[in-house]
Amino acid sequence: MIKNNKWKAIISSIVILLPVIFGFIMWDRLPGTMTTHWGADGVADGHSEKIFSVLFIPLFLLAFHWVCLFITAWDNKNRNQSRKAEGLVFWIMPCLSIFVNSFMYSVALGAELNMSTLLFLFLGALFAIMGNYLPKVKQNRTLGIKLKWTFESEANWYATHRFAGKLWVVGGILFIPFAFLPEKAAVGFLLVFIIVLVIIPTVYSYRYHKKEKEQGKIGEIGESLERMTGTIGRKGTVIFSAVIVLILAGVAFIMFTGNVRVQYGEESFDVKADYWGDITVKYDSVDSIEFIEDFDKGTRTYGFGSARLSLGRFESDELGKYTLYSYTQCDAAVILKVDGKTLVISAEDEKSTKSLYGEFLRRIEKGESK
Repeated sequence: MIKNNKWKAIISSIVILLPVIFGFIMWDRLPGTMTTHWGADGVADGHSEKIFSVLFIPLFLLAFHWVCLFITAWDNKNRNQSRKAEGLVFWIMPCLSIFVNSFMYSVALGAELNMSTLLFLFLGALFAIMGNYLPKVKQNRTLGIKLKWTFESEANWYATHRFAGKLWVVGGILFIPFAFLPEKAAVGFLLVFIIVLVIIPTVYSYRYHKKEKEQGKIGEIGESLERMTGTIGRKGTVIFSAVIVLILAGVAFIMFTGNVRVQYGEESFDVKADYWGDITVKYDSVDSIEFIEDFDKGTRTYGFGSARLSLGRFESDELGKYTLYSYTQCDAAVILKVDGKTLVISAEDEKSTKSLYGEFLRRIEKGESK
């Protein structure tokens, strides 16, 4: 496979290493330590030296790329593999390299990006593309859905991959709503969704195998198997549709629920919000406070937004970068300067927000008078 596609192997390897060239060009503008890992909540939790980030991450991806190529080429059954299926093997790692390194460099150069949003969009596109290619994969031991029943029957192999291909395309498209969920909730839905995309084709393949065995037609694609494929397809569609309905119902629930709450203590207050992290502010750390009736939120750079809540990091011409805990439909806001940073909070409506402002003023003045 590699011998017949040597130019494709060379070009794909060059694409994987392109971020190294960019990194050395931008070397003087990059920080000495770069973020290279983000947690499930989208918060950076891993850093590496600049030389490692620029050089060794692409080299690692290149090494893994060639391992995948050699393993695929080692399987004799891939000698007559579909050219489109081969192309998928050659280009997955280059795409991953461009995606990972573009995000890493953007953050290093000062951009505020939402890792979770971009990841779900990337995964959605990847599943949709792979789903489009699955029906074209010929029977082998390294590519595709490798199960006992797909190996035993060529009919099972093609039927399972046709079914899974459609499922993955639809699933990839439906990944898009995950980009608008809070990070922790999105990860949970994502794991369930991926498990579903794996389990349903497995169940489909097993059911197909049982039907073949009952009819004594293992390895034969006949009219009766085509009818049976349709029956299993309908059952699989019903199960998949039910799961999708539950997932979308969960998304809808999150998009229209949630609250922002302020809890007061003797020396500090806590701002708590559903679907986002809490924050604690000491009264004596507040430099200034003001109430605005018509507040322009600007643009969210990282956080959570729904029909009910606007949370996270925002940026506007008036305030620059700031943190917001607000209800989407409320234009009034309390603006606090805390240790040089800006925190904006609102209640459900203008009247409640004005009451919030009054309570803040009272407690802050009380704290300063001690």
